[in-house]
Amino acid sequence: MAIDFKRIAEDFKATNWQDPGSWTGIPKAVVLIAIVVALPVAGYFGLWQGQLTELEQGKAQEVKHKEDYLNKKKQAVNLDLHKQQLREIDTQFGALLKQLPNKSQMDALLVDINQAGLGRGLQFELFKPAAQEIVRDFYAELPITVR
Repeated sequence: MAIDFKRIAEDFKATNWQDPGSWTGIPKAVVLIAIVVALPVAGYFGLWQGQLTELEQGKAQEVKHKEDYLNKKKQAVNLDLHKQQLREIDTQFGALLKQLPNKSQMDALLVDINQAGLGRGLQFELFKPAAQEIVRDFYAELPITVR
């Protein structure tokens, strides 16, 4: 069976595009195929493309949220242990903090250091606390020059 392209071309030339009822079979089939192809293509570019981008972003967020959930779940499982460790650290920190002298105890501490040295037979030529404190995170240092 041979396709007669001249006849097909003549059908298209003779077609009255204003009157679809008078079209022959081939122009009707071509227009139908064009509509069947054009609608999904137009739908993709007009409607679905943006939604597909949003879907991909949503999938990426889902993966991130699942990771966050698993990390927080691991933390929640160990929450009691972490609270206990925090209480122990607070207790130890408080005990260590109490061992540090406060400003009102500094003079007595310097006298005690001097007396302890003298009691052990040390002779101090110079025992001079610095005028400026060096402030650290939660304590202050007071350098002492000893000779």
